[in-house]
Amino acid sequence: MAQTGTTPQTRKAAPEAAGRTPVRDVLARALRGNVRQYGMLVALALIVVLFQIWTDGILLQPLNVTNLIQQNSYILILAIGMMIVIIAGHIDLSVGSLAAFTGAAAAVMMVRHHLPWPVALVACLLIGAAAGAWQGFWISYVGIPSFIVTLAGMLVFRGGTQIMLQGQSIAPFPKGFQKIGSGFLPEVGPHTNYHNLTLLLGAAVLAVALLQEVRGRRQAASYGLELLPTGLFLAKLAAVTAAVVVFTLLLASYHGFPIVLLILAVLLFGFGYLMRNSIIGRHTYAIGGNEAAAKLSGVKSKRVVFLAFVTMGVLAALAGLVFAARLNAGTPQAGINFELEAIAAAFIGGASASGGVGTVLGAIIGGLVLGVLNNGMSLVGIGTDYQQVIKGLVLLAAVGFDVYNKRKAGS
Repeated sequence: MAQTGTTPQTRKAAPEAAGRTPVRDVLARALRGNVRQYGMLVALALIVVLFQIWTDGILLQPLNVTNLIQQNSYILILAIGMMIVIIAGHIDLSVGSLAAFTGAAAAVMMVRHHLPWPVALVACLLIGAAAGAWQGFWISYVGIPSFIVTLAGMLVFRGGTQIMLQGQSIAPFPKGFQKIGSGFLPEVGPHTNYHNLTLLLGAAVLAVALLQEVRGRRQAASYGLELLPTGLFLAKLAAVTAAVVVFTLLLASYHGFPIVLLILAVLLFGFGYLMRNSIIGRHTYAIGGNEAAAKLSGVKSKRVVFLAFVTMGVLAALAGLVFAARLNAGTPQAGINFELEAIAAAFIGGASASGGVGTVLGAIIGGLVLGVLNNGMSLVGIGTDYQQVIKGLVLLAAVGFDVYNKRKAGS
């Protein structure tokens, strides 16, 4: 007859296993729940380290970091809106053409008709909202697939840009408007080796980030949710602190905080909070995850999708204004392939092709991955033809990774 019970050795090993297993399980579940976002963060860090070594330290020079932000700012703005649209289960192919259209409209208003640039800026954002509402109406209330509607919009806005500019670039913009794309916050306080206002902003961002992490942990604990072990949580706070401090010092040692980065920070925190904590944010995830179930739960899916495209229209207009301000001209060739870059950034940053998955922070991470790849490959002399091949493979790998994880979870 088989013996039951435990030996002294197994009784001794059991507490040790019980002490180790929960930590491993918590860590494994945390990684599985955020595998795409953590994976892209690790990939971004590795890409930065690779090109920092490959370029002999040029990549993280303060001048190059500033250029990297300003050169990719409009793609990051578009990626935020595209992430929201994809979470809702749709796609928008018109954003590049709409960005070009609003940039052309700004040039006509300010250069040809001498309209004050703040008035022209607001008017262009309203144009973007109207364009998004027009497309959102056909998609949400008429039921035409977003691919078709936005493909038509891409052609319409591109043609409208050509008609408005008559095939010619219009320049220059007023100095105040130019600062949106290439300006910096002013210097304040005593003269030092660093930009004082940037140091203050960096400290504020760090305080908000740490406070949000602590608050989120307390909230999770109050709901009885599983928490990261204290050691890992402290390591996460240390990593966030190191990243913010290094980034702040890099900016502060040059001209300081770019104005467009301030715009991006506002969009990141604003839309991040909206998607995480607001009713409409939760409804957007619900529609993308399972629209039929969301409707049965009382979600007004048509209204949510409509507002998602209005938001995308406003952000496309803002991206077009930022690009025009940096270029200092409204040009017919603006916005070409912007939609592809934004879609790629969203999917690399964790969006799911089936909808219902993704974060605003993930869109920024995905855009930075593409931006660092572009910048690093240019610095080492890789041609644009090979750059396109590499970016295509990165996109394919990111989406393939998402499909693999879904199949693994399903099995």
